[in-house]
Amino acid sequence: MFSGFQTRTGIFATAFFLASASLVNADTRPATAFQMAMAEFAPSGSDIAEFYRERGFDPIWVGETAQHTARRARLIRALSSTDMHGLPQGSDSAQSLVEQMKDAQTTRDLGAVEIKLSRAFVEYARNVQSGALRPSQIDDGLVRKVERASAKQHLEGLISAESDSYFDQLAPQTTQYRALMKQKLVLQNLIRQGGWGATVPVAKLEFGDTGPDVIKLRNRLIYMNYMRPTASPKFDATLLAAVQAFQADHGLAPDGVAGQGTITELNRSASDRLKAVYVALERERWLPRERGERHILVNQADFSAKIVDDGLVTFETRAVIGKNTHDRRSPEFSDEMEHMVINPSWYVPRSIITKEYLPKLQSNPNAVGHIQITDRSGRQVNRGAVDFTQFNARNFPFAMRQPPSKSNALGLVKFMFPNKYNIYLHDTPQKSLFAREVRAFSHGCIRLADPFDFAYALLSKQEENPKAFFQRVLATGKETTVQLETHVPVHLIYRTAYIGPKGQVQYRRDVYDRDRKIWEALQKAGVALPDVQG
Repeated sequence: MFSGFQTRTGIFATAFFLASASLVNADTRPATAFQMAMAEFAPSGSDIAEFYRERGFDPIWVGETAQHTARRARLIRALSSTDMHGLPQGSDSAQSLVEQMKDAQTTRDLGAVEIKLSRAFVEYARNVQSGALRPSQIDDGLVRKVERASAKQHLEGLISAESDSYFDQLAPQTTQYRALMKQKLVLQNLIRQGGWGATVPVAKLEFGDTGPDVIKLRNRLIYMNYMRPTASPKFDATLLAAVQAFQADHGLAPDGVAGQGTITELNRSASDRLKAVYVALERERWLPRERGERHILVNQADFSAKIVDDGLVTFETRAVIGKNTHDRRSPEFSDEMEHMVINPSWYVPRSIITKEYLPKLQSNPNAVGHIQITDRSGRQVNRGAVDFTQFNARNFPFAMRQPPSKSNALGLVKFMFPNKYNIYLHDTPQKSLFAREVRAFSHGCIRLADPFDFAYALLSKQEENPKAFFQRVLATGKETTVQLETHVPVHLIYRTAYIGPKGQVQYRRDVYDRDRKIWEALQKAGVALPDVQG
């Protein structure tokens, strides 16, 4: 009835010959063995079952046309190269599917193979397009909603396009994704060759030092391509420049001193960096396909906020993110910035009122005097007339507000993308925090080092003189909402490995320990590193 599965020069071909009665219209004839097998392996009500029912159970894989052959070949190639994307092998490996095709002896066998190929395709398509993991199942700060196409959408997309073109467009079509895949190959090759050599003893090394530890520092940086080979045992100007370049690529203060923080990062293995790249690839798959021609990108691990126009960073500033405690870590999600508020009031979040301010008021009614206490109608409450000791976190009936001022917790401007997490970007009077290397201090919102310039950049699309407009409103001292005529997508991400604008790989510390959790989830799903540690 049909021949087996054959392989020739890496191109998979099949010769499946269906009996003339095997593919009939289900509405006019009894179900065939082929159809019954399809129903058995694609349960009623599933997307895959619906797809086949609508096409009268016409197969897309096991036919004998060139189109069927091309689809099978492309699927097997894709399943054979999941590691290229840092993905786990699916529930059905390429080899197991090839064996099932070879062993198919009956029409019923073909029906089973047809559904198994579709299931393997859908699993692959979903993983490479939207990620193998579900963010919300890993960490409660991963509140990102991932766009996922249905099985039916993937199958319909496949048959309406050339096989190669559909497979090729599944993965994120971003410069970042392609560069990360390239870096993954570089690291895998490096690990096979033994990595970056001997680690450097944890000590403080600086310009002018000599000795064996300096030689180890030099050798490590040579292996990492931060300097050319040299026999000098001295911490000279060349080594100083290499240390500074390394520090800049790893989010460290580029002071040229190899202190404990720098040496700790320097000693991280190539395998550790490869894990970060795997995680970054998965995170890239979680992001929306359409980021926005103009969008705001906040990388929490980099403590930075950027405005990106047509793929180019047109503005960048330092940022402070949420403190590394369970109730303060900044979440990860995407939204749209709608407006800014100049001279904002700070409406104190309920959690801060009850956890931080209520205990102080119970001890001293005049505590936190810079904050107004208001009733449900917004009227200011006389502190002296209230016995705060009668209230607790559940029944405290008041709100709290800090009026506009230079000392306002939000500074002089905030940038709003309304969301249920009450997260936004804003100014701050605590400017000294931006000089820190690790900047995790807020209650969850993102503080900006250069909020005025950020505002000018946003307003440049709608104001002839954005700086003059902003300063004019600011000078009134009144709380003023300025709508953005075109909303700007905001993406709060967390990337410990990414490719910089000049193509250089950048690594950052896992300040929230989220990447470790993602890596462990990828491992459980089947992702593995090369055996050699480097």
